[in-house]
Amino acid sequence: MKQFSLFLFSLFFASTAWSQQKLKPTFTYKITYWRSADGKPKEDRNATVIIAGAKQNVLSMESILANKAKYPFEQSIIAKPENILFQVADLDKANQISTADSATISKQIFEFSNETKVILGYICKKAKTVVNSNTIELWYTTEAGIKAAPTVLSQSLGLVLEQVRNGNSYITATKIEEVNNNKQIDLSALKLTDGLTYKDLLWKSRFTTLNIFKDETLNFLDKPQSNDSIFRFSGGTVIVRKVKFPEMLANPNVFVDLTEQSNGDAYDRTGSVFIIPTDKNISLMDALKNSVKNLPVYENGNGKKYQGVIATSTYNPVIELMRFFTPFGVGKYNNLKLKDKNWADKVYYRQDISELFPLVNGKEVWVAVFIGNYDKGGHKVSLNITLHNGGREKADKAVIMPLFNSTNVLEMAGQEYATMFSSDKGLEVTFTLDKDVKDAKLRYITTGHGGWGGGDEFVPKKNTIWLDGKETFAFIPWRQDCGSYRLSNPASGNFETGLSSSDLSRSNWCPGTVTNPNIIPLGDLKAGRHTIKVTIPMGPPQGSSSSAWNVSGVSLGTE
Repeated sequence: MKQFSLFLFSLFFASTAWSQQKLKPTFTYKITYWRSADGKPKEDRNATVIIAGAKQNVLSMESILANKAKYPFEQSIIAKPENILFQVADLDKANQISTADSATISKQIFEFSNETKVILGYICKKAKTVVNSNTIELWYTTEAGIKAAPTVLSQSLGLVLEQVRNGNSYITATKIEEVNNNKQIDLSALKLTDGLTYKDLLWKSRFTTLNIFKDETLNFLDKPQSNDSIFRFSGGTVIVRKVKFPEMLANPNVFVDLTEQSNGDAYDRTGSVFIIPTDKNISLMDALKNSVKNLPVYENGNGKKYQGVIATSTYNPVIELMRFFTPFGVGKYNNLKLKDKNWADKVYYRQDISELFPLVNGKEVWVAVFIGNYDKGGHKVSLNITLHNGGREKADKAVIMPLFNSTNVLEMAGQEYATMFSSDKGLEVTFTLDKDVKDAKLRYITTGHGGWGGGDEFVPKKNTIWLDGKETFAFIPWRQDCGSYRLSNPASGNFETGLSSSDLSRSNWCPGTVTNPNIIPLGDLKAGRHTIKVTIPMGPPQGSSSSAWNVSGVSLGTE
């Protein structure tokens, strides 16, 4: 509160100093504004600054004018008297972009009132407008002799000394001073681009984008072709690339995004974006290059052998970043017309994977995409990972361990389906912690499969997580919103009931969606051996068909 009192005192002092002083339109003035909200000054003490001259107003920040701003930064210039808005963004030291707009200022509409108040000694009138559902009040004076404002709003009304958004967010002038005309911008030297391109380049400069795959096909062939950077395995249903992640000191927000379109396959398929750990003697890369027989086998007494699904002393399973499901034939089968149905051209998946970033920070790792299918056309995908600075507190040293992944990403190379839940033992893995781990969690993804009426895809089943022999979490994973994605499923079968196959509820997935991980609290874990088990009452086979459950688990915590 003391800080805000000083803010008010500075307003009063400046108001007394500038009381009723007429400014000269041919001179250049620096007008300083401070931000506040709900009666408190904003924590970011970077003042908004207007350099108001005879031929242009430059809307900037104190840090920019002092050459201390971080890239990217943006300034706006209003050319007078034409009222043309120029926007200039410095993306880095050697990369500046700009655009011009002659319509923004001229099309502004205001509602005027008879209310007045005094700011910096000037009697101010109030104008009001609405921008994107936000009510903006502008307190402006015509007594100062110049026209300027702290934003592009109301540049032609007069001198705006305060702008209020939704009644609680303020930009208030605190000082006006005459300056030498040395901060004006040479508009003739700007290299202009269109407004949409400008916005796109500025937006993309605010974060780091790793382009992993672009329009790559995942299909099934006898001899899939790899190249120097992209490797194809398991008949072409797995693509792999080595990616170098930048080293970041803070904890960024990290997102994986993928677009998918049918290139021939009409059916809904399991997809996965994952990292292949190579920190132990054996990795999935060995199986990709050679055979699934290279992977350690898990057995639970049901008579089957499951390759590469649990962590051992010599092997770590793949780390799933995102599990997604293709819709029924989006793009390729859009010719299957239905009245009032405008099919999507492709499907876009995006998921926050920030909690896994410490695993890849500053490292070079194998990133892969899998889509299970036996179609020669298959599916076409593009994959990016974006890193956004800020927004997350710096955590203690992360402890991240891959524990299990039963999704058979080498399905087309003979890897067994995840039917281990036919046994009461289910899926069990023992792991060792070298140190105590605080606030441990299990990042758990689960989806049920078995595509007939009685299969686990269409029957709710309880998933139970056991830690060291004790039940720690249980839930029934189930999605009832699948009909929301009908427009991504042009090839979905239609039934006599009037429903489409893609409408039906499923065990934690829908055609054309991402399956979110469950973050399950495990508490503080002591150093030493621990066991995690997953049990699911999987339904029995029907003829040659069996149910299966694709589950993946990664432990998270801090030292």
